[in-house]
Amino acid sequence: MNGSSPQPCHRSFDLIAALLGWFLVSPLLALMALAIRLESPGPVVFTQARVGAGGRLFRTYKFRSMRTEAPLSADFAPPPDNLDTYVFTPDRPDPRISPLGRALRRTSFDELLQLVNVIRGDMALVGPRPEMPDMVRRYPRGYHRRHAVLPGISGLAQVNGRSDLTYGETIRYDLAYVKARSFPLDLAILGRTLSVVLRSKGAR
Repeated sequence: MNGSSPQPCHRSFDLIAALLGWFLVSPLLALMALAIRLESPGPVVFTQARVGAGGRLFRTYKFRSMRTEAPLSADFAPPPDNLDTYVFTPDRPDPRISPLGRALRRTSFDELLQLVNVIRGDMALVGPRPEMPDMVRRYPRGYHRRHAVLPGISGLAQVNGRSDLTYGETIRYDLAYVKARSFPLDLAILGRTLSVVLRSKGAR
């Protein structure tokens, strides 16, 4: 599959930037881990199987943002068959998310642990978001082209609406990224990511 292996300039930049980023944010990560531990019972780190480049499964790492004892409500049921109009994050707040978890999500700090995935080579700094296997099994044929590159912590969809987008819109941004992928484009997306995160644009 074309692009399933990262280009050398992409991988070298991602690895160096992820290692430097990990070193710089380590004190913040420690404080967040302590705060999560004090707020509610359960593990500090949430791991989940995701589909990566070439359809390979791997596990992503995030800080836990939900109460482990809270049940799934009917408002947050699995998506319908029509993925194109599906909005993954409803307008109403998810009651399972803790107050600290909501703050972590709005700032995207819960995803800082995915620097580990970048260092391991499972993800890149920029690319399509890694998706759950159950969602991938629902994909129409053309959607699978998004797995031609490594999934990313940020991407075109993340800087063009994030949770405000329908699932179909997100996929179209992912496919556009795969087609136009370049190192300058990655740098431009990373620059826009900082602005989006600071403004909490599209975050829920």
